Order: sequence, then structure tokens, then C-alpha cells
Amino acid sequence: MLRRRIGQWVIGVCALWLGLCALPAAAETPFAGGTLIKLTDFHSQQVIARQVSIWLPPGYATGNRRYRVIYMHDGQNLFEPADAYGGKTWGIAETLVATRREAIVVGIWNTRLRGREYFPQKVFDRLPPAQQENATTTHGGTPLSDAYLRFIVTELKPYVDRTWRTLPGPADTAMMGSSMGGLISLYAMAEYPQVFGQVACLSVHWPLGDPRRGDPAAVSAAWAATLATSLWRPGTNRLYMDHGTLTLDSYYRPYSLKIEAVLEKRGWHRDQDWISRVFEGGEHNETSWRARLDVPVKFLLPAQDLAARSGPGTWPGAADYHRVPTMRTP
Repeated sequence: MLRRRIGQWVIGVCALWLGLCALPAAAETPFAGGTLIKLTDFHSQQVIARQVSIWLPPGYATGNRRYRVIYMHDGQNLFEPADAYGGKTWGIAETLVATRREAIVVGIWNTRLRGREYFPQKVFDRLPPAQQENATTTHGGTPLSDAYLRFIVTELKPYVDRTWRTLPGPADTAMMGSSMGGLISLYAMAEYPQVFGQVACLSVHWPLGDPRRGDPAAVSAAWAATLATSLWRPGTNRLYMDHGTLTLDSYYRPYSLKIEAVLEKRGWHRDQDWISRVFEGGEHNETSWRARLDVPVKFLLPAQDLAARSGPGTWPGAADYHRVPTMRTP
């Protein structure tokens, strides 16, 4: 009996030790009046390990409130110039402070598989062969987006919700990204509308691959067929999308016009359920996204009294969405 109890104790200690070892290493620094936390090696059963940056807003450390959350892609480009591509950041923390919006930001760093993880699988499946070949040639293989979204929904978000004081329901959970990050943000809400209530997609890379070989009609048809199977709903889910007019963004208007038509056909009301903006002179880079970031931030986080919402189940349409399974199969 004693040996059995000792064996159970040893197993328990080992399990606890392994669990602690599995937690990502964290480093905290003050940033933009709040706190920036870097999780240096976040492991997953769905995708390769990566860094994740968490920004807690001013006042978080001294209060007990819960906060809305924005999940963002290309996380290394959000906060510190030393980490960012070309040394230019989005300035998301500074924009939230300037616009008086309070939210936790979860910045998911990209990896060498960025193009494949951000490419919507079900859209790819509905493309003609020539456009599929364009995508696989550009991104180095077939999409990994479904696994990437499972990582966010079943691993990262639960970790964030149990570690920090979040408002976990879809009305308070947003996603934002640019370029391919815009594509995966739109796809995330289409696949998991019961998780992400609103998304912002900047400089969406509608051509999917090399824009010189793109096909607006084929791409819009693939998106239309994909969105037709989605459980998202106008009036509950909301979409922001935009692009500039220069550099890579100069290719996007023929695509965005067709996507706008798809949304209207499906009963989405312009400037209510969704908005689309064209920024004259806007380029495909962090400097341009930072310059207009206040627009999608205000869309994602309307100024409102949050006292009436303390957690899941209190947002419009919650009863219906709670019947939707968290995991969706292709």
C-alpha cells in the first residue's frame, strides 16, 4: 500500500513538473503606460512553436476589471521597433491609449510558414487549378490555416482567458491583421463566428498569391462559396476591411468591389454590419497601417459602458451561438 501511494505521489509530482515546463517562458516590461509580456516559446499540438506578445492596458495591474481582447497576427510588428520588420511598428498600444479604448492585445508572431498558415483552406479548395498553383508557388505549399485557427481557438485563447482578466465572449473578442493577416482574420470569423464577433482586415491580400497572376472573378467566387457555408450573421458579427492605392495595394480594388457585392448579396448592411474603406495614397506597409489604425480600432471597440457585460452569455444572440460547437470540421 505504501509503495502504491509513493508511486502515485511520484507520478503526480512528475505530471506537475511536466505541466510547468510546458508553460511558455514570460518576460514583462512597462510599455505605453501598460505592461508588455513576451511568451518566448508557446508550444502547440496544431502548429510549430512561436512567440506571443501580450499587452495589458494602463490600469490593469491596479484594478479587477475584465477587458475586451484583440488577437492580432504578425505579432512582432506590433510593439517594439527592435522586433519589427524594417523597424516600423503598428503602434497598436499607442493607438488604443490615444483613442481611449481599453483592451488586451494578443500579438501572435508569424513563422517561416506564415503564408501557408494565413491562407484560408476552404477558399483554396474552391479555386481553379491555375489559382491554386499560383498560391502554392507563392507561399511554398498548401494551406495550414485550419490548424492555425485551431491553435488560436483551442489552445491560445483558453490560455489567455484563464491567465488574464478577459471578457471571453464573441462580442468582446476581436481579430485584426493586414495583408495575408487580413485574409486569415476574415476566415477566422467565417469559421468561428461564435468566438470572434468582429474582425478588421487591413490591406487584404485578395489576389492570394502573385497579384500579376490573380483572377478577381475566381477569387470572389471562391470566397462567396466559402462564406455561404459560414454560420456568421450580420447584426451579430461585424467586418471592417480596407486598402490603400499604392504599391501592392494598387492591385486590390477590383477584388474588394466583388467582395463587397458578395456581402450585400448575403444581407450584410454597409456601414452597419461592415465597412470598406479606400485610403488614397496608402501603401502596403506598417507606416500606412499605423497612420489609419484609429479607424479599425474604433470600429472593433465602440465606446460604450461595459458594466452590463461581465462575461459570456450576455451579448446579443448568445443563446443561438452557444448551440454552435466550438470545433468545426471541414
